[in-house]
Parts: sequence; C-alpha cells; structure tokens
Amino acid sequence: MPRPDEPHSVWGRIPRPAYGADYNPEQWDRATWKDDVRLMREAGVNLVSLGVFAWSRIEPRRDAFDFSGLDEAVALLHEAGIAVDLATPTAAPPLWFSHAHPESLPVTADGRTLAPGSRQAYCPSSPVYRERAALVTRRLAERYGEHPAVVMWHVNNEYANANAHCFCDTSALAFRTWLRTAYGDDLDALNDRWGTGVWGMGYSDWDQVTPPRTSTSRLSPGLWLDFFRFSDAEHLACFRAERDIVRAHSPGRPVTTNFMASALRWSDYWRWAREVDIVSNDHYLGSEDPHRTADLAFAADLTRGLAGGRPWLLMEHSTSGVQWQPRNIAKLPGEMARNSLTHLARGADGALFFQWRQSAYGPEKWHSAMLPHGGEDTRIWREARALGASVSRLADIAGSTCPPAEIALLLDYEAMWALELPDRPSSDLTCGDALRAWHRALWTAGLACDMVPAPGGQRLLLVPSLYALSTSTARALEEYAAGGGHVVVGPFSGVVDPDDRLHPGPYPGALGDMLGLRVDEYLPLAAGASVGLDDGSTGTIWAERVVPDDGTEVEARFRDGPAAGGPAVLRRGTARYLATRPDSASLLRLLPRWAAQAGCTPPPQGAGDGVEITRRAGPGGRSWLFAVNHTDRPAQVRAAGTELLTGTRSPGTFTVPAGEVAVVEEVGARGEG
Repeated sequence: MPRPDEPHSVWGRIPRPAYGADYNPEQWDRATWKDDVRLMREAGVNLVSLGVFAWSRIEPRRDAFDFSGLDEAVALLHEAGIAVDLATPTAAPPLWFSHAHPESLPVTADGRTLAPGSRQAYCPSSPVYRERAALVTRRLAERYGEHPAVVMWHVNNEYANANAHCFCDTSALAFRTWLRTAYGDDLDALNDRWGTGVWGMGYSDWDQVTPPRTSTSRLSPGLWLDFFRFSDAEHLACFRAERDIVRAHSPGRPVTTNFMASALRWSDYWRWAREVDIVSNDHYLGSEDPHRTADLAFAADLTRGLAGGRPWLLMEHSTSGVQWQPRNIAKLPGEMARNSLTHLARGADGALFFQWRQSAYGPEKWHSAMLPHGGEDTRIWREARALGASVSRLADIAGSTCPPAEIALLLDYEAMWALELPDRPSSDLTCGDALRAWHRALWTAGLACDMVPAPGGQRLLLVPSLYALSTSTARALEEYAAGGGHVVVGPFSGVVDPDDRLHPGPYPGALGDMLGLRVDEYLPLAAGASVGLDDGSTGTIWAERVVPDDGTEVEARFRDGPAAGGPAVLRRGTARYLATRPDSASLLRLLPRWAAQAGCTPPPQGAGDGVEITRRAGPGGRSWLFAVNHTDRPAQVRAAGTELLTGTRSPGTFTVPAGEVAVVEEVGARGEG
C-alpha cells in the first residue's frame, strides 16, 4: 500500500472529491446518452464507473468483439470533461459462455448447479472462466489503457457477493491443490489440524478430501474454515489476474475493486486491501434499521481502517431506497446529502451512487438513482444536483486524512467465521453484532474510533469478540497491555486456535494469563433473557462462571442469573474482561468511562446523540471540521473559521440546523481561516 505522504501518486488524475455514479448506457438509446452527459455536467458529476456489466455487449459472441458502443460512450464523457472509472465486466459472464461451458457454473453445497441468467454465475476456480475473463480484460486494457478519459480501473464487481463458495468438482480439485500447498503435502498434518479422529473421519488419500458438501450431519469446523480461506483466496486470485493485465497495459492508473466492507461476510478485506491501489467500498443502509445513521459511521470507519487511514472511495450508495430489502423505505429529504457527506467526513475522497439513470426494466428498476424515472422535476434530482455543488466546494479536502483515533476496535475475519459456524453454545453470540453495538455506543457518545486488525498505537483497544486467535495475536495483545495500552475483551474470547481447536489449559485459553482469570463454565442465556450486574449494567445473551486470579480486581458482579454473585467485569492492570454482552445502555455508560481512564481525549463539544463531529487534516497544518446533524433539532458546535458549504464565517460557535451538514476550515489552518 502507498505511504501516507504519497496520495497524489496513487490517485493520479482522478478528480477529487469524486462525485458521480455507476453509468450503464447500454440500457438506453444513443439520444439518451447525449442527454445524460448534459445532465451530468449540470449535476457536477466528474467521475462515472462504466462497463460493469457490459461483457455481452463487448463480446456478443465468442471472440467477436464490438467496442463501438463503449467507444462512443467514452468519447462523449471525455468531451464533456467527465472522467471514467473503466470496469472489467467479468462479474457477468455472457449467456453464450455459460451455455458453452456449463462446468463453469457455481454449485451449492447440496449439489445444485445454479443456472445462468444473473450476475456472478461462475465458479471462481473455473479455468475456462479465468481464461475468458483474462481475454476480455486484456482486450479492454489494450484498447483503453492509454485513453485520456480513463483515470482508473474497476475490476469485476462486489467479489463473493452471490458466489462466495462453490462446491463443484472443479472447486474440489482446486481445494485439494490449495490444501496440499498449505499443509506441505502432509495429509497427517491435515488430519491432526481438522481433528478427524472425531467420528472416525480420517483421510487416507488426498482424493478423499472434498469441499464441505451437505452430509448426514455436521462436518469438521477445520474443514469449513480452510474452505472459507480457500474460497476467499480463489476470488482474490481472480482479481489479481485481471489487475495485473490492466497494470501492464494502463500504467499509472490505479486499479480497485469495490468491497462490501460492512457486510462482514466472506472476504478478509485486510488481505484484499493490500492488493488494491485505492480502497473502495459499497455501502447501503438498512432502510428499517433504527441505527442506520450509526451504521454509516461504522462502514466509513471500517473502510478507512482497511485503507490504512489513507483516502478511500465510496464506489456505490443510494440516493434513496433500494429494491432488494423487504421494504425499501425512501430516504427523507436531506438524508442523501447527510449520507454522502458522512463518508467524506470520515476519510472518503469521493462519493458515487448506483446508479446514474434509474433503469426502466429489469430487477433493479425500483432501485433509486441520481436521475429518477420522473426526470428533472423530482426531489431526488434536485437534491443530487445540490449535493454536487456542495461536493465541488470541498475541493481543498482532497488528499487530507482523518487523524488517528485514540480508540480502536479489533476485527479478525477468521475469528468471525469460526464463531458463526454451527455447534456453538449460542447462535446469538455473533461477532458482527458485537462490533456494531460497541461502535454504536462510541458513536452515540461522540468518541472517534478506528478499526484495526491488530494492536497498535491507540490508547484503548476494544475486542468485543475474538473466539479464535493465534498464539502470535495473543502475544501481540499481551505486549500491548504490558506496554500500558488499555484493552477490553468481550466474552467467549481466546478459546480456540485458527483451526477451531481448543487452546491448552483452562478457558479463556490463550488470553488467560493477560486477563488474570479462568472461566469455569460458559452459561449461554435463553432467547431474550438478560442478567443484572451490581453496577447497574445489564448483560445479554451470555454469562460465565469466572474465577479470578490473585491480584485481579472484580469491578462488577452478576446480581442474578446462572452466575449470580460471580464476577462479571474484571480488571488486571490495563486489561479488562467482560463475562457477558452488555446491552446498549450499559455500553454507552461503560465505554466512555473506560476511555477516560485510558487517557483518551473527551469528545468535542456538541458531539454525540446523533451529531457527528470529525476532522480531516492536510498539509501545512490545514484542518477541516465536519459537523453532521442527524437529529431534528439544531446543534451547537464549537469551531472558528469559514464554513465552506455556505461561505459564512464562524467566530467560535455556530449552529448546524436540524438535518444539515457544516464543513468549517478552521482558523489557523491556512494562516487566516
């Protein structure tokens, strides 16, 4: 990844802040294209993603390439001064390919071959898919690699969204090859790590190893976890192959692929982030989620963490409702701008939508767009145009970054996969829910938070869920705490290694020494049950019978429930352990207290309870304060300088109206404010 002092060498000629959308001209006639370009200019669009699903247009028959439509679209955009993020269309193989190569189609765990007719209808391990994907990528890169309109490349689309795992025979062969490399061709080592002595399922030949296909009962957790790793690696190999072709023919133009970071599913984005030139992300709100504004911040903070604190790109979000949720609630007036500017406030150097013009047919015709079905005389169009003007006023923030937070949440994808396998004490104890709940408490309190894969320089490290961890991660946590870092560990953590084998010794295994305790018994709660603590907190989902070591302080005890009278919150030095999952109100009370004890800076005046205050810093001491008011009441914020969206000056305190956003270049940031 690039160094923090090299943002311009990576972003090249990409306009910043970028503003635009995914553009699919193949859905419209040529006359509409010209109208599109006119309206894009009117809306302030400076970057569009192009060709994401255009493989069947580019190659309508095998080896019969037709670039005439794409040539015209690129030329129109270039003439209008609109830059192109050119996609490789490999997320949507054409029907002629799928019918000629049915062996390339994905297969489910129970042996069903998924039919073509939708996107991502391919097995990532298929040699013929990879061959044809490489060919269309090479032809695109050869033709447009040096085109002045093309400023970046967008490989595939949302890898592993619809085809995360394939269980076909091709995948089985690739899986065995991957395993033989991973285990040094030592089948005994695999049997040991997977614990195949259980139920007498030991392998005596590599050909006996298959993906975790549907069977009569449960399968080895070790098999599942290695299959998850293999599947992620296969998708990443597809990306690398296309990326390297593009780089060979289009030097100096960054290559990315759009993550789905906050989905927290099947891609280890810490690995993926090392492979892209610019981290980009798609984020869609759950329209009925009562915490959707907090989820904006969660997604942005996670994406910024994946980018290593450097600027990143919001590749997709929606102007209003989507079409794939049970009830697709429209965004309220002003919500589009708050959503977009929240991502900029938290480190994005651009915000793009899906899509430019709302489709007139197909599965996504009810997905909102910048230009709705109703055209220019619509609220959404007027808001999209106004947002473009606002983004253009923020040109100076390009390349600036958010200062590192003093608090961080640790996310380990493989630990998350392990916890959410079957055969756990409670299906309610999930990693993603814990991460979101802890982050939401910090957001509500107005405290900034980073997301990290390992301990670093933060004052307070929060580890809500770390069921599986390696001995090296355990050592890193111990060294962090021994060096004075404050760490808070959630329940059922440190228990197993990355292969889901118990760590030696009593629970919590690898973390027992650092935490100064042992867990005698895990005590999952019934659905909807809770337990009280004697400090007034409430625990949910889980309790534990904990025995503290000498010198470990008990800060709170269970007042009732299966562990009544026993320790619930314990502290040894700068390390804390929670033997339950605190509810939202308890987290909101506890986390700010522990942040203060760790020496963290208090939140800015006016921050919290739906008012976000963040900063971005640039060269020469320049600084911009973003205040996003998600509430229905005015907010008072302390800052002196020029508010960029309105051009007004703030002498020290200013009011952010209900539902609006302010961006202040602070006094002294450039010498005069």
